[in-house]
Amino acid sequence: MILGILQARASSRRLPGKVLKPILGRPMLERQIERLRRSRRMDRLVVATSVDTSDDAIAALCQSLAVDCFRGSLEDVLDRFYRAACPYAPRAVVRLTGDCPLADPIVIDRLIDLHAAAGYEYTSNTLTRSYPDGLDAEVVDFDCLEAAWCEARLPSEREHVTPFIYHHPERFRLGNLAEPDDLSHLRWVVDEPEDLAFIAAIYEALYPANPAFTTDDVLALLERRPDIAALMGRAPTNEGYQRSLAAAAAVLAARKGKT
Repeated sequence: MILGILQARASSRRLPGKVLKPILGRPMLERQIERLRRSRRMDRLVVATSVDTSDDAIAALCQSLAVDCFRGSLEDVLDRFYRAACPYAPRAVVRLTGDCPLADPIVIDRLIDLHAAAGYEYTSNTLTRSYPDGLDAEVVDFDCLEAAWCEARLPSEREHVTPFIYHHPERFRLGNLAEPDDLSHLRWVVDEPEDLAFIAAIYEALYPANPAFTTDDVLALLERRPDIAALMGRAPTNEGYQRSLAAAAAVLAARKGKT
């Protein structure tokens, strides 16, 4: 089984409750789930949220959509992610995040196919970035995920699930899916209010005529609608990960101070 796990929480720092903000009258998370369900390679999808009361609405939304929902630790995301996967005994897990409402099932399926064909243990389209920020996806063998869950100790390794794996290329077989044209300068992730306005404009332009619009459709829209392209945000990528790296550095410094 290939299991998709979509991480989502309401307590985001820069745009609180962003996964429940409306796009065309429905929660952003619902729009992303609709897109992910079009994947032909993922056998099942589960939303992994926290036990914090702030995430009750996410659990309720999942119930209304008949989507599996697992609730675990708010801060130890690796633990939440691993425990969300365990009941399904998957061969591999696709990691997805709830701030990517333009997630493309075609890209995800290509990633899964590459992972299987090349015999990788971890495959992503982010080791060397060429896709727009917001189309991120990772595939990891369950055995590797379990190893990370058992052994990872640093804050950056617990909060962001996969760093323990891709920081050990000598141990795990890593693969990267690349886009022929470098599109890494494009920002399609939702972290700030302006990001949401940009994504909403794309949905308003494309969804009514074609709910299954693709990455190519978005690129064509931005080419012919510079007014929408101008809405695209410029916020730093992976700001949360950078914060956890700083926390990891503090942990390491403390350890050295005790030796």
